[in-house]
Amino acid sequence: MSSSARPDPDALLAQLQREEAHAARGRLKIFFGACAGVGKTFAMLNAARARQQAGVSVLIGVVETHGRQETEAQLLDLPLLPRRVVEYQGRQLSEFDLDAALQAAPQLMLIDEFAHANLPGSRHAKRWQDVEELLAAGIDVYTTLNVQHLESLNDIVGQITGIVVRETVPDKVFDAANEVTLVDLPPEELLDRLAAGKVYLGAQAERAAQHFFRKGNLLALRELALRRTADRVDAQMRAYRADQAIQPVWQARERLLVCVGPGAAGEKLVRSAARLAASLHADWLAVYVETPALLQHSKGQRERVLSSLRLAQELGAETSVLAGSSLVTTLLAYARSRNVSKLVLGRPHARHWRTLWRRSLSERLAEATPDIDVYVVAEDPLRPGERPQAPQPFYAPVPTRSRWTGYAGALGACCLTTLLSLPLLHVFDPANVVIVFLLAVVLVAIRWGRGPGMAASILSVLTFDFFFVAPKLSFTVSDTQYLFTFVLMLVVALVISQLAARLRFEAQVATYRERRTRALYELGRELASALTSAGVVEIGQRKLAELFGGQSLLLLPNASDELQAAGELGEFDPGLADWVFRQGEPAGWSTRTLPAAKALYLPLKAPMRLRGVLALQPGEAELLASPEQQRLLETCASQIAVSLERVHYVEVAQDAIVAMEGERLRNSVLAAVSHDLRTPLTRLAGLVSLLQAGEGLQAGAGAPAGGGIHSAAAEPALRLSAEQQRQTLATLADEVQRMNQLVLNLLEMARLQSGVVLQLEWHVLEEVIGSAVRACASQLAGHQLQIQLQPDLPLVEYDVVLIERVLVNWLENAAKYTPAGSTLVLSAHTDADTLCVRLRDNGPGLPPGAAERLFDKFTRGHAESATPGVGLGLAICRAIIEAHHGQISARNVSPQGAEFEFRLPRRPPPALTLEPPLPLQP
Repeated sequence: MSSSARPDPDALLAQLQREEAHAARGRLKIFFGACAGVGKTFAMLNAARARQQAGVSVLIGVVETHGRQETEAQLLDLPLLPRRVVEYQGRQLSEFDLDAALQAAPQLMLIDEFAHANLPGSRHAKRWQDVEELLAAGIDVYTTLNVQHLESLNDIVGQITGIVVRETVPDKVFDAANEVTLVDLPPEELLDRLAAGKVYLGAQAERAAQHFFRKGNLLALRELALRRTADRVDAQMRAYRADQAIQPVWQARERLLVCVGPGAAGEKLVRSAARLAASLHADWLAVYVETPALLQHSKGQRERVLSSLRLAQELGAETSVLAGSSLVTTLLAYARSRNVSKLVLGRPHARHWRTLWRRSLSERLAEATPDIDVYVVAEDPLRPGERPQAPQPFYAPVPTRSRWTGYAGALGACCLTTLLSLPLLHVFDPANVVIVFLLAVVLVAIRWGRGPGMAASILSVLTFDFFFVAPKLSFTVSDTQYLFTFVLMLVVALVISQLAARLRFEAQVATYRERRTRALYELGRELASALTSAGVVEIGQRKLAELFGGQSLLLLPNASDELQAAGELGEFDPGLADWVFRQGEPAGWSTRTLPAAKALYLPLKAPMRLRGVLALQPGEAELLASPEQQRLLETCASQIAVSLERVHYVEVAQDAIVAMEGERLRNSVLAAVSHDLRTPLTRLAGLVSLLQAGEGLQAGAGAPAGGGIHSAAAEPALRLSAEQQRQTLATLADEVQRMNQLVLNLLEMARLQSGVVLQLEWHVLEEVIGSAVRACASQLAGHQLQIQLQPDLPLVEYDVVLIERVLVNWLENAAKYTPAGSTLVLSAHTDADTLCVRLRDNGPGLPPGAAERLFDKFTRGHAESATPGVGLGLAICRAIIEAHHGQISARNVSPQGAEFEFRLPRRPPPALTLEPPLPLQP
């Protein structure tokens, strides 16, 4: 296989990566049409029924029949997913249930109206985002879409029909579909269907016929749908040619390529190509190929090239600047990669005497590409009086230096080579010294380019003749054989100079491309790590300054949708930036809107909306005039916009999480107050009323109103014995202690959330366990507590009050959630670097899956339980242990019961120093 026909390894690797990424995804098929009523939903259902008969599991997620009987008949044998009901503005509306669809996991899901906007509160804002999640789960999706819902055609459809469609789908989603089926219908037949009530019913059909469904609108929409489908098929065909390394052009669709040169008639050539493309209804491209032979352009010639490219872009062409060593090879390679069917070139009226011996560009192209038509347009001759200046390639900035610097360097190199070569005459033959001069020519051509290299070639021949060939110090040649040596030396030097200059040119191109790729990679990597809008702004402005020089500024909208500068405005115009933000179009320098402005203003377009404006005042305006540099700037602006949108939605998600957490905590606190405070308050009121009745007070006199009070004080003459009064007071004390414990837990949790200041001291664990057991003596009265401690537990450094609090909460929980008579085992031991404390019981154990969740705030084992508590005890324990840099956990144990454990880091205790005894007093 020849090298030209061999597939590109990078292309093959990219293809394998795409296939691997798509292997696990579902396939998306879009039934595409010009407007409603052409039969997209009917075609989708018909195709789904065929798949169902082939054994594929099909499920209807959303299908809108709009009352069409033939469409409803297709639903009879297909299962339907129930929709979820959403309350919106006081009405009950139905929406697609994404979670139910993912749980059902059919092989094929039918989702009608791809561009539909979901109701507020849904997981995704758009239905196409729901489809993306289904595809990511490996579910195939059939969907429908009208041409007016494509983002790129939205404004065009609005101008044609006078109706702006708000629900749109990004073009990249449409282009990424695995299959697009065009459902087409002639306008006359569609109007007949509308009149027969097969599109809309009743008054809706009348309004549609008067406004949207006019024949002119339908013809225009039909053409847009056909062209958009053809564009997609053309892109698929070009991708297939690239994957298969197919070189011949397939003229399945007309595409023109116009090659712009530095001639004076470049704009004439562009206009001729535009007219030809319009007559053929073809896409067209305008390129300029910069080769080493075309580097010597004057400033006026460069301006004409840029002006021609700008004109082509305004006329609808895709512009590009190509760099290559050969004009024919570079141009043909680009034309074949874009499947160009026609080349448009300019032909000067008169050819220069230096080009008479070789064929014209059109002749060479026609011979090299028999499968591409070549059109030649007559150009005007170059303007007289123009003289070439120093090379100034489009693709990289050239340092400002004198045009004679290279020639002075060539002269100095020849002089230095002569001085170094004179001593070599005593060792080598003069013919061998020629190699030293050739080396000098190569170095000069690499350093300063073609012109100085050719000058060095001629100077080397003259110097060699003058200093090294007899008679020396004269240009006279005694031996005629040296004439052949001079001619051969000059030819070799010129060839080497040309090759070195070409190598220098290609090295510059490769360096620029590598620098641009590296800059884009670094920009994308840093933007991906930015977590705030301020970080994105800082990274964007810094990278733009590195790439383009000059000054850059990002203006972002505030909450009122007004632009605010992320820095000093300086010479930037805020009014022009606001116009760019409102219109979504670039303005300023090099544009058609206020081109006299000093800065260029670009809208930061993200997939969902505009995210701001990029203002750039480049250090070298001519550099930014190149289409390649403009494309680089647009790519940078797109990356910044996408990063700003990503950060925005991250902030929205964080705010939503905070709001949800706050709402959950508020509800938990309200539930705790309403249940765990109301119950003891009611009992306290009843007990107080009972005590008052026991003292002979009248029923209800001075007693607070509340549930259970009147029943307790129904007998005014009731007297309590001393034992009854003692029990009542004990119960009253328990309820007060319960309320006090609840309030303490709430205050303790608030204090721990605001920050824990530990009072670390060395303590013996036995003392803390003893005080915790004494504090819980009343709760543990009906349980058996066993304490198993490792002998000779060492001193451990911790906050004794907080660790006691952990043990008290453990023991209280164990007493509450285990039946009376249960055995509790509290154990402790140490290893090399930790202190481990465990509490095990033989009760019912923890609920399934609640081991980690129990340590969250306001979380209980059972949400609805008669056991008092608000779910703060274990959350307080975790906060205390984590403040000690320890770990806490819970788990079920066999045969039954639960076990809680915490581990604290420990270090060797300090050595004890004994003070000498005091002397005895006589």
